[in-house]
Amino acid sequence: MTYVFQFGIVFDRFHELLQGAWLTVQLSAISMALGLSLAIVCAFLRTTGPRPVRWIVAAYVEMMRNTPFLVQIYVIFFSLPAIGLRFEANQAAVVAMVVNLGAYATEIIRAGIQSVPIGQIEAGRALGLTRIQVYRKIVLFPAVKAVFPALASQFILLLLGSSVVSAISAKELTAIANTMQSTTFRAFEVYIVVTVMYLAIAVAFRGFFAAVYWLVFVRGRA
Repeated sequence: MTYVFQFGIVFDRFHELLQGAWLTVQLSAISMALGLSLAIVCAFLRTTGPRPVRWIVAAYVEMMRNTPFLVQIYVIFFSLPAIGLRFEANQAAVVAMVVNLGAYATEIIRAGIQSVPIGQIEAGRALGLTRIQVYRKIVLFPAVKAVFPALASQFILLLLGSSVVSAISAKELTAIANTMQSTTFRAFEVYIVVTVMYLAIAVAFRGFFAAVYWLVFVRGRA
């Protein structure tokens, strides 16, 4: 059987894929920033908070890490409206990505916190610093530096996992590709192009994270 590639059909509508790719980048970048902020707070609460708070954070982490991301999206987009919480598709996508990333990143940052020598923490307390001050001025920077590669990898997984939000009609790259292949019937060509686009976006994000690491943890502390 001979298959004739027809990439021209895809490139005629390439601007649509670019729009979807741009939305993918936006959703991912917003979710990375908010998810990291959530993880920093949760890691602090899980390591130094009162026991009931630690239990709540632990329950959140375990629930998010042990349930499918697709189910989490469905709960946020389809189930929450039953109790009065309604989100548009893009908003639901961001909320789902933030809470999912927050759970994984909490454990990553907690591992970084545990790698900080206890002597540094005790020295901070001896100087009269509060728990929050010790966490912010002494613990957080070396903790994030120690686990930054793992965080960067988790961010890339979030970027690639954003394709799942097409299930709730968020018009990101995969959703646009699905629509395109259903109208052109050139699934092979469409998804080859989309694969290359995802690869390019992921490589660009990895380069960005490498630059951030150098600026913040290498040059910034020299």
